[in-house]
Amino acid sequence: MADFNKKRVVITGLGAVTPLGNTLSDYWEGLISGRNGIDVITAFDASKHACRIAGEVKGFDPLDYVDRKDAKRMDRFAQFAVAASQQAIEDAQFQITDLNAEQVGVMIGTGVGGIKVLEDQQEIYLSRGPSRCSPFMVPMMIANMAAGLTAIHLGAKGPNSCPVTACAAGSNAIGDAFRLVQQGYAQAMVAGGTEAAITPLAVAGFASARALSTRNDDPAHASRPFDRDRDGFVMGEGCGVLLLEELEHALSRGAKIYAEIVGYGMTCDAYHMTAPVPGGEGAARSIQLALKDAGLQPQDINYINAHGTSTPANDPTETEAIKRALGDRAYEIAVSSTKSMTGHLLGGSGGIEGVATVMAVANDQVPPTINLENPDSGCDLDYVPNQSRALKVDVALSNSFGFGGHNVTLAFQKFSR
Repeated sequence: MADFNKKRVVITGLGAVTPLGNTLSDYWEGLISGRNGIDVITAFDASKHACRIAGEVKGFDPLDYVDRKDAKRMDRFAQFAVAASQQAIEDAQFQITDLNAEQVGVMIGTGVGGIKVLEDQQEIYLSRGPSRCSPFMVPMMIANMAAGLTAIHLGAKGPNSCPVTACAAGSNAIGDAFRLVQQGYAQAMVAGGTEAAITPLAVAGFASARALSTRNDDPAHASRPFDRDRDGFVMGEGCGVLLLEELEHALSRGAKIYAEIVGYGMTCDAYHMTAPVPGGEGAARSIQLALKDAGLQPQDINYINAHGTSTPANDPTETEAIKRALGDRAYEIAVSSTKSMTGHLLGGSGGIEGVATVMAVANDQVPPTINLENPDSGCDLDYVPNQSRALKVDVALSNSFGFGGHNVTLAFQKFSR
């Protein structure tokens, strides 16, 4: 039975599989050092593609988390989710048992799902016939399987779902999980976003839409949010997961607390299939709704982890949205795009960027926007160029915007009793 006396919700565990490293510590160290995670694509022969660079996860072994039989029956996006979720549970020293399993849920979003297995099976179908297609094709490719397989792996029997809201999916998952714990439907939620779409068809599709950078001869400088010389985003892959826990439950077991999640705003542009509404009206409302939900004012905000895709459409529009939502305070807030280092994880981006935002609050350290050499004339905020910054971060926001006009903002706050 839900309890509508709103409960406080804290983050007690984090997990990350990213182009900067496959653990939380490696990912955070990479962000703070301004390390580039983008290079030439190795997952397939991209020599005929217009874009031949991406932020690939390197050195990941699913057998560190599941046995060989299970790994073969999981697409890469689901493997990432299981790995990052197990990391988050272990980081929190959280035990899922028969006594609490029904109170622990999983909410993991994705934009694309198992596109690699779909491409592979289509090739088998065309070359060898329909009878040779794998019986595991459908359960491997469907988007909800990251959340479902994670629950199976962890034994989590509580609420389980999968937002599929393009590049806002990971943040929607965290926000929806926040609501479930806040309203008493679960004691804890494993929440985040995952993606593994660096495949021939996906790269070709985004490139045909002229969304991707073609700076193939200089991958280290290809993702350059807010810079006038940007020419598109760079695809990335990976997963970021937060363990959200009801405060009193966390305190009762002596859990360490990274931060508190206090606000969730989501809106729709209702404007265009892929382009943001001019002026950023929808994104601005998302920011304002997150602040209203949290009971915060613009002057309370210290840092914003921007959606910051390195595209001509997003960067100035998001800048306008931040100014529209926060007024003059916008010029005093540190804003950075960690996509400059990881690339754009599509539905997984809100997951790893949620992790980065929580770490900024916990460590009073703000990641940089690397490759910002010549700011675009329409991008005039403090984007923390090229070097991380020590900064007291009491409140931070994380923005995610997706095709279809989806806008999500999450608000995190330094925990105090």
